Amino acid sequence: MGHHDFASLAQMVPDVSVFNAPFIYRDGAHALAATDPATSPALQQINEQLVEQGGVRIIGRIYRGARHISSNFEVKSPDDLAGKPFRAVPLELWVSMVTGFGATPTPVEVAELPTALMTGLVVGQENPLTMITSNSLHEVQSHVAMTGHMQSVLAVFINEGVWQGLSEETRTQITDVLDAKAEESLVWAQESEAELVAELTEKGMTVVTEEDGLDIDAFRERVLAQINGDFPSYQPYIEQIMAIE
Repeated sequence: MGHHDFASLAQMVPDVSVFNAPFIYRDGAHALAATDPATSPALQQINEQLVEQGGVRIIGRIYRGARHISSNFEVKSPDDLAGKPFRAVPLELWVSMVTGFGATPTPVEVAELPTALMTGLVVGQENPLTMITSNSLHEVQSHVAMTGHMQSVLAVFINEGVWQGLSEETRTQITDVLDAKAEESLVWAQESEAELVAELTEKGMTVVTEEDGLDIDAFRERVLAQINGDFPSYQPYIEQIMAIE
C-alpha cells in the first residue's frame, strides 16, 4: 500500500494520468469528488483497468493543494514564459503542460531543482506552496504566480490480492479512515495557503494574482488545447470529471 501522484501508475494504465491533468478541477473540493473511488465514474473505470492490468486498486486520495508557478521574473501570461527553460516533472503529462505554458520543458528531478534554478538551467517551476516553502525556493526565485493550474491530489493504492484478502469489515474501516483523511487534508491545505502566501511574501517573494493582472484564462485555454492534442484519450474522462458536482 502506498500513495503518490496518479500519474505514477501510468506505466500500468496510461490514462490514469488524467487525474493529474491541469485545469480540469474547479477547486479542491471538486478534485476530491472527482477522485472518490466510491462515486466517481471516471475513477471507477480507471480502477477496473488498474486491477485487470496491474493488480493494483486505488482506494483513497489525499489533497496536497493547488500548484502554482514560481520564477525569477514576473509571470502574468504564457507570453511571459515563451521559449524560456522551465522545469518539467519527468512525465509526459507535465512536459505537455509546460509546453502549453509556452515554455521549453526541461526535465529536472526534484532533488536537483534548487541547484537547477540557482544556476539558470531552468528559470521557473511549478509546485504547491508547501513544497516551495519547505524547499526554500524563495532563495532562488523572486515571484509566485497564483495560477492554481493543478489541484494536486495523491492516489492511495493497494495490491489487489492483499485487498481481496481482507474482510469486508476491514476494507470498510480502511476506506472510512481514508475518506476522513481526504477531507482533513483539504481543510488543512485551504487554511494553510494564506499563511504560506504571507510567509513567502515576508521572505521577499512577489505574489502575483488575478488582481495584479495574472491571466489565468489564457493559461487555461492554451494548456487545455495542448493536453487535448497530446492526449486525445483523456477527453471522455475529462468530460466526466468536469460534470461532477
